[in-house]
Amino acid sequence: MTQRLVRHLTLAAAVAVVAAGATPADEPKGKAKHPANRLAKESSPYLLQHAHNPVDWYPWGTEAFEKARREGKLVFLSIGYSSCHWCHVMERETFSNPEIAKILNANFICIKVDREERPDVDDVYMTALNVTGDSGGWPLSMFLTPDGKPIFGGTYFPPKDKKVGDDVQMGFPSVLARVQELYTKEKDGIFKQADRIAELTNDSLARNTRFQLVGPLTREMVAESAGAYEVDPVHGGTGSKEKEFRGTKFPRAAVWGFLLHHATRTKDQKLAGQVKLTLRQMALGGIYDHLGGGFHRYSTERTWTVPHFEKMLYDNGQLVELYAEAFRTDPDPLYRRVVAETLAFVAREMTSPEGVFYSALDADTEGEEGAFYVWTGEEIAKALGNAADTEFVKTVYGIGAPNFEGKAHVLRLPKPLAGIASDLKITEAQLLERLAPLRARLLDARERRTKPFLDRKVITSWNGLMIAGYAKAGEVFREPAYSAAAAKAADFLLRTLRTPDGRLKRLYAAVPGEKAAPPRNAFLEDYAYLTHGLLNLHDATGEERCLDEAR
Repeated sequence: MTQRLVRHLTLAAAVAVVAAGATPADEPKGKAKHPANRLAKESSPYLLQHAHNPVDWYPWGTEAFEKARREGKLVFLSIGYSSCHWCHVMERETFSNPEIAKILNANFICIKVDREERPDVDDVYMTALNVTGDSGGWPLSMFLTPDGKPIFGGTYFPPKDKKVGDDVQMGFPSVLARVQELYTKEKDGIFKQADRIAELTNDSLARNTRFQLVGPLTREMVAESAGAYEVDPVHGGTGSKEKEFRGTKFPRAAVWGFLLHHATRTKDQKLAGQVKLTLRQMALGGIYDHLGGGFHRYSTERTWTVPHFEKMLYDNGQLVELYAEAFRTDPDPLYRRVVAETLAFVAREMTSPEGVFYSALDADTEGEEGAFYVWTGEEIAKALGNAADTEFVKTVYGIGAPNFEGKAHVLRLPKPLAGIASDLKITEAQLLERLAPLRARLLDARERRTKPFLDRKVITSWNGLMIAGYAKAGEVFREPAYSAAAAKAADFLLRTLRTPDGRLKRLYAAVPGEKAAPPRNAFLEDYAYLTHGLLNLHDATGEERCLDEAR
């Protein structure tokens, strides 16, 4: 029976779990707003985005699992975050659908989790998905036993069956029906399967906390680690040489910080060149916002041109620190410009009145990913109002055939500014002088568009990373304003998100209609990243208090 169950679940996973690159169904037109559910009393913006679903959602907690045990129902767990594009798609297509909600409410206890509020819960169930052979992603969709053991799961599920080539891809209602059928007919087998997945999950989680030193730590081990990365020789970034470096690319600031440090210490010119190539290509690519500053989440393809457009605080904090540290070893004006523009973006759009930092800007605007950031040629011409200026901007940003969904342009630099200036037979300084007011006009036109949603919750660990970035920039560029911004944020966290006995809190967020408050205790990453920020701040200012607070 167990082998047959595994086949059933494998089949369900194979035909129902759709990768994040799948094509969504059309958004329903004129859908009615449903009465508020339990999530309306939560502080998480992601949970609040689901507060008017017809799904009878529960937040994570004992109430939901007790109800599942009492009623003998399986749990459907959905995990995501507020700036996740495919989370929005599934919310619109699936969780707002009354017929699908009816099936869920009748047969399952449904729990919604914000992975940014509860990284511990997300880690457990993402690990569970991984041990069953799925790489995972968000939204993370898992079916659980009433005591929380994972049965099977996936990421995005479409709202109805659809034909893909010669196969039929099961929609979410079909998946629900299959799971309920298996639960009714093969309950014992499902529970045995869940026990096995739980055991594998616990083993995997435990391996991450176990370490046995089998010999002395040596510089050779560090060199071996540094040499293990496959670096794209054309566009930079890590990837697979065997796959010709195709596919998504993440900035991976921690990796490049490590490689930069190793290359500097060992005077490894080849490795230093790989780091420089990567930092340059990211800064030239569409993953960088050339009008507003700051980095998007990751590139969907090899060349860094087309990103997923959400902007995360933790990415930008780490990348500011990385580019500032790179400038210390190689004073490239590009690095200085990236740091200055990114911090200007953070100050303008992601800083609270108290001086702490918000979490994220959405990828979507009115249900369309990237709409706030991309341009048509006609939009550029209208914003600039001058044919010569329009042609100049198109030359600078390499605008030719559309590079986004066949109809629009993600702005990117086709080569470094010095090369573009040379092609135009002007100096780089002259290019920048002419470009500055044109960029400002484009940015002003963009600001009149509907803006992406801003997640205003304050996360201690992510603020620690932004504090570290600001402080590093203050130290390297000898800019007191950067150090002061870092200090102001650190003071707020230490004053507001710390209990009288010295414990940190994870979040600072508000339930609708109430004042913001720190609702739950911090995790290890909150302590680690805030400590890192304080140490960088000590390096920048020399203030003993920063070192004392870090201790």
